[in-house]
Amino acid sequence: MTSNAAWLAREPFTLVLSSGFFGFFAHTGVLLGLEAAGLSARRVIGVSAGAIAGGLWASGIPASELAAALHELRRADFWDPSWRGWGRDDDPGTRLGLLRGRKLDRLLVELLGPTGVDRIEDCVVPFIPVTHDLLAVRTVAHREGPLRPAIRASAALPGMFGPVRVGGRLHADGGISDRSGLRALEPDERALYHHLPRSRGTGLSRLVPGAGSEAADTRTTPSRRVLTIDELPRVAPHQLQRGPLAMARAREVTLRWLELSPADLRPRRA
Repeated sequence: MTSNAAWLAREPFTLVLSSGFFGFFAHTGVLLGLEAAGLSARRVIGVSAGAIAGGLWASGIPASELAAALHELRRADFWDPSWRGWGRDDDPGTRLGLLRGRKLDRLLVELLGPTGVDRIEDCVVPFIPVTHDLLAVRTVAHREGPLRPAIRASAALPGMFGPVRVGGRLHADGGISDRSGLRALEPDERALYHHLPRSRGTGLSRLVPGAGSEAADTRTTPSRRVLTIDELPRVAPHQLQRGPLAMARAREVTLRWLELSPADLRPRRA
């Protein structure tokens, strides 16, 4: 069986980045590993944390520059508690979370500004952010429209951020109904799926029928290779210093994984 690197290099592939709280550090580590190996996805699908890392990379920010920006990330860069007051121009929908989201918006503006990319369809690498339409109770895979609101909506984790208006409708974290993002793939589309293991207390997709099962999503198929990195440092708003550690581990494990084949990764029988 061919190595993962040879399989990816053989034909174009789509990179799918799952949801997972502050998992954009680990996703960036995977991008760093692929970049070091000379591998590049033909398009990216991202959910929540995956939409942040995947969307920024797809807009034209190299993985190395994205990693440098995340190394500088501080809680004050996105922490704007909702109890500190609201302006008259605030969307009432955004008042439903712990954070207002304005600082996160400004951070995305700063990062995306140099790329000159404002719309999803203008990304350097085709990009699909996945969100959850709250009124329709369904997953939406966005292929066009403003980029920044779609990334914000995809990462609008209930309880932390309120929903975001996209096309006049309220959208929230895509992980509510499609934690993996695999439902946005075409049938038999070749893909590398980076799966962030579910943390306790974050099982949003368990509440929505048809959201997919973790066991099925992490199964290697003829058209899909799956990378799951266990024992990543737990990153949270008050533990951002662990982010670079998670990024470094993800890069290291990705480079090792690329040298292996699915057969090498199967559990050995006693």
